[in-house]
Amino acid sequence: MVKPYQIPSPSMEPTLDVGQRVLVNRFSFRLGGDPEIGDIVVFHPPVGAERGNQCGVEKPERRPGQPCPEPTPEMAETNFIKRVVAGPGDRLRIEGGIPIVNGEPPPEEDYVRPCRGLGSCDFETEITIPEDHYFMMGDNRGASDDSRYWGPIPRGWMIGEAFFTYWPPNRLGIL
Repeated sequence: MVKPYQIPSPSMEPTLDVGQRVLVNRFSFRLGGDPEIGDIVVFHPPVGAERGNQCGVEKPERRPGQPCPEPTPEMAETNFIKRVVAGPGDRLRIEGGIPIVNGEPPPEEDYVRPCRGLGSCDFETEITIPEDHYFMMGDNRGASDDSRYWGPIPRGWMIGEAFFTYWPPNRLGIL
């Protein structure tokens, strides 16, 4: 089943603008396909993510400069849209807003809006993504509440992959 979804925030700019509408393939992950790095996915975040930064690991256990390694255990009812940057078993750290996965930077990400030196740009203490979890980041790295703050999300919380933008007409196209 394909469902429409409206972009609610600037976290995915410049790829997706506020108010832009996309189609989401809700079968993509239910029929055995796994999300891949680079996919744009609609999902349920962990409880607390909709109010800002709430990690599933308390500060004393979380090392300085470390992205959130675990989400809160409950799924929120709201929907978010972000890009998959790391998957199960991947080792991840973030330098200048760029995810370094298994020691390697991604291929050039010409769609990313850089951090510009804000506090969310560097999480240089590495984490390992848990089994069956995915680390999500917005393309607008300086203006995105994402897995850096509330942790990787379980695969079962994913709704589907965004594959086509249909509104406004001047942004019509495949993602």
